[in-house]
Amino acid sequence: MSSRDLATGLVILSQTVVGVLGNFSLLYHHIFLYVTGFRLRSIDLILNNLNVANSLSILTIGVPRTMAAFGLKDFLNDIGCKLLLYFRSIGRGVCISSTCLLSIFQAITISPNNSRWAEIKMKAPNYIGFTISLCWLLYMLVNIIYPVFVTGNWRNDTIIKRKDLGYCSAKYHDRSADSLYAALLSFPDALCLGLMLWASGSMVSILYRHKQRVQHIHRTSLSPRSSPESRATQTILLLVSTFVSFYTLSSILQVCIALFDNPGLLLLQIDAVFSLCFPTVSPFVLMGRDSSLSGVSFSCRRNKNSPNSIRHM
Repeated sequence: MSSRDLATGLVILSQTVVGVLGNFSLLYHHIFLYVTGFRLRSIDLILNNLNVANSLSILTIGVPRTMAAFGLKDFLNDIGCKLLLYFRSIGRGVCISSTCLLSIFQAITISPNNSRWAEIKMKAPNYIGFTISLCWLLYMLVNIIYPVFVTGNWRNDTIIKRKDLGYCSAKYHDRSADSLYAALLSFPDALCLGLMLWASGSMVSILYRHKQRVQHIHRTSLSPRSSPESRATQTILLLVSTFVSFYTLSSILQVCIALFDNPGLLLLQIDAVFSLCFPTVSPFVLMGRDSSLSGVSFSCRRNKNSPNSIRHM
């Protein structure tokens, strides 16, 4: 094992451990609050779904890529490779759609009551569960094509030309078919990315107009602290900005991998590092925005015996 493989393996292993701990700690936090009688807000359902998708992405990317970096390349059979790449793609897709849904929901939430979103603002929380289920179903159906492409390295198939992916292989098909499949897989991601950018622009515009309206109040206020809604929106904007940055870098690397007939192990490892960045960083972005943890994901309302008490952890 070379020192380069050892270094990248340790980086990926560190991302995997830190990311799993961060996402699971948030999930445990919300489960604990629910069990002890606190009612989570609607937006917490989206954040919990994002944590689940992050965890799935981290486990399906970090664990096998770490093993491959340490020299264990043929530890998966044909079925194992198909399932691993399938669930990895689902986790990545649900992560994108959850971030998109989070930004859209927050843009609707902070919109003025006299805007065109006023009616949707009241109904939006009722459709969050359905939308999340639809996202999972959509990516499960779209990514069903991965088992057609992926095989295990242990197969001695000399007829089909294959591309080495480190611990699995991808079969070559007709170029026109590959282009069609790539467009099919990329369309939901491109749609979510466009909606995410639109919602982020709307949030920035709403915050700017709100700041202009209440600027004279801020001058005379003894406390310069912004409102909870503004802090929550700023947190989501930071989360979206982090996602777009890492997603863009990862997409560029994946295009390079697709163009090369035999991408090197180093390129595959670098792609894994950037693919793991957002799932690893996002829970700490949420926790680090407010030292009292009273921001976007941690405000809960007691559901039993005390309907008016609000817990800020």
